Amino acid sequence: MAMKQHAALAAACGAGFLWGTGALVVNLLIVRHGFSAETISFWRFVVGAVLLVAVFGRPPLWRALATQWPLVLGAGTAMAGYVLCWFLGIERLGAAVPTLIALCLPPVLVTLLAVTRQREQLDGPLVLILAGALAGTALIVLRKSGAGSVVSNTALAAGIGWSVLSALLYAGFTLVSGRLSNGLGAGPATTALTVVAAGVMGLSALVRPLAWPLEVAPEAWLLYLGVVTAALALLAFTWGAARLTPTALTVATLVEPLTAVVLSALLLGEQLSGAQWLGAALLLGSIWGLGRRQAGPRRAGPW
Repeated sequence: MAMKQHAALAAACGAGFLWGTGALVVNLLIVRHGFSAETISFWRFVVGAVLLVAVFGRPPLWRALATQWPLVLGAGTAMAGYVLCWFLGIERLGAAVPTLIALCLPPVLVTLLAVTRQREQLDGPLVLILAGALAGTALIVLRKSGAGSVVSNTALAAGIGWSVLSALLYAGFTLVSGRLSNGLGAGPATTALTVVAAGVMGLSALVRPLAWPLEVAPEAWLLYLGVVTAALALLAFTWGAARLTPTALTVATLVEPLTAVVLSALLLGEQLSGAQWLGAALLLGSIWGLGRRQAGPRRAGPW
């Protein structure tokens, strides 16, 4: 049992790591090639959906969806929605505050719900794990993004609103994804969710036109985002979701901003500050604590 829990925690951390590599690619596509966040998200989900359908799109999957389609539709919409809302928050406030809200609020929300449903025991070690993970993430993100520029009250309210909505959607998606993975299997569940997310992101063309990549370089990066950060990362996330508590799942994926800043240091020559090193230590220590906690007895029952 302990080995399975450690493998599931590693899978969730792996998903966060792959998403962190995607952060650099997204920045490249926006700065150098002028893509909008909606366009990047759309093609990311489309490429991932095509790959997953090719691997898992067998008749048993579509038959199984006959009874699960309302849940799949809601979860896939939430998956696309939390990404889009996070980007909308960043457009108004810069990266720091929306990232903190979108990443740090979900572990608190799912932990409160898990405690209410007796899926978690709110004790001293769990509080320390959460506090360390959230503080570590704050140090990593704030030092990476800087203080930000002055924004109007309207932009501030809108940015915080979009970021909170992103956090709520991500928390809901986290809770539902484990149930779908148990019911359909990680591969089929990820396939169905990604297909729905691609369709939902396609609707964003009604508000802002989507662009078609016309050069080899952006096409290659979009393929990377679709194959690695959508198909593989979401498959690892969904597999881990069926085996971890909601708290462990959301905290493990906080590896995402840590990956982004470390890769920026290695590939782009950016230097990590002392605060970021401290944040990394706090985050990794919290994940280690989660590993020890997950190896212990778990409460039974559905999510």
